[in-house]
Amino acid sequence: MQNSRGTVRPSIGARLDQLPVTARHKRFINVMALGNFFEIYELFLTAVLLSTLKKTFSLSGLSLSLFLASTVVGGFLGAVVVGRVADRIGRRGAYMITLSLYSAGTIACACAPNIWTLIACRFVIGIGLGGELPVTDSYLADILPPARRGYYAARAYTCAHVAVPVVGVLGLLLVDKAPFGVAGWRWMFAIGSLGALLTFFVRRGLPESPRWLETVGRSAEADKVTAVFEKAAEAEGWRPPPAAMKEEALPPPVEKSLPVRALFRAPLSRRTALMAFLFALGPIGYYGFSSLATLALEAKGFNLGSSLTFMTLSFLGSPIGSYLSMHIVERAERKWILCVALMAMAAIGLAYGYAQSAVMITALGFCFTVVANIKINATHIYQLEQFPTSLRTTANGWMFSLNRLSTAAAPFYMIPLFYGAGVGAVFLVGAAAILLAATAVAFGVRTRGLSLENINMASRPEGPSTAIIPSPHTRATTRKP
Repeated sequence: MQNSRGTVRPSIGARLDQLPVTARHKRFINVMALGNFFEIYELFLTAVLLSTLKKTFSLSGLSLSLFLASTVVGGFLGAVVVGRVADRIGRRGAYMITLSLYSAGTIACACAPNIWTLIACRFVIGIGLGGELPVTDSYLADILPPARRGYYAARAYTCAHVAVPVVGVLGLLLVDKAPFGVAGWRWMFAIGSLGALLTFFVRRGLPESPRWLETVGRSAEADKVTAVFEKAAEAEGWRPPPAAMKEEALPPPVEKSLPVRALFRAPLSRRTALMAFLFALGPIGYYGFSSLATLALEAKGFNLGSSLTFMTLSFLGSPIGSYLSMHIVERAERKWILCVALMAMAAIGLAYGYAQSAVMITALGFCFTVVANIKINATHIYQLEQFPTSLRTTANGWMFSLNRLSTAAAPFYMIPLFYGAGVGAVFLVGAAAILLAATAVAFGVRTRGLSLENINMASRPEGPSTAIIPSPHTRATTRKP
């Protein structure tokens, strides 16, 4: 917007990028983390309850595969649909949809009278969960300044990953018991539902993404939300730069809205292909540990109680790995962090598949979970930086849908492989898939410390030559001596 003096006001993105991370940012990050807590809770619930539900409902063959695939197939649909909805109606509205579906499906699971009802309800849960992560990633990308984007995105997921050991502990306390005459596995579903309802009410106070508002032409609303962030920063001692800067020094005031087909045309098509490769192969390497762990341990001669104990100890590595990622993601390029973490997962997972002693199984399981959660957080951060605002949640949704589809397909070949060739073969296939993913990531773009507009300049008609002024925080990290 140009004024009478020949200057223009910075874009919403430029204004957000020059801010420090304030208490207001942190409050919204915590709200994101709360919702993700129950998303991760549900994902790991399968591994903890699988043996119990297998016995309760006599699961085998097709019914077992359908049960394992139901949530991820729903997740595939949810990621595709909700991801696109979030780019059309906004991030906040999409959040309400995902939480409503998840909460309704989870309480229905707690009351399910038979396996087919349980499968149907878990499909509904999957639709809600499928949209949760793409919207969260896009929202975090939209509001966080570049110099601390990786750290605080990792922090949001670190809080959420506390759900992993929580699921393990609840499994030890409830799985083989029936408090008040109700089976323990039903209580575990009910706990997830109550948490989702709490998150629903907390998230009602979230503002809409100002970056998204600007791209759809709702500039006045975008300005109002951004001004709230600026006032919060001023209250903490931050001082704004001059009200206007010279026009030639500014990035384009509004990021242009792009059609969906831009994701399949140069230069975005390369990023789309690379991220698709990562999201399709990643689940193959992780599936054996996350969903078949109790079956694998039983195959090695351990009883259910011992298996759950080993899993709980291994799951302690989840928040630890996630916490470590907070202090790593801003120290090196995201793609190299991803490559190293993926290669470590392949090596540790392969060793876990062939381990026999309780000590080695527990130690390797813990190490695998630590490294896997560094990889998971680095993936989230790298993914949220790849695409322009107008297509960010759509692209994220497609990538997560591909992830869900790959996960949904896994039981149909992993379970036969498990029973036909043994535990080691499952982890050998997983290791090969992970190494292929690491090779693809090595060709990715650089993102650390850059504004979203800078990263995505190549996707604009005016090309990469347009000048961009980095935020003060980014400039401080790149200034030459």
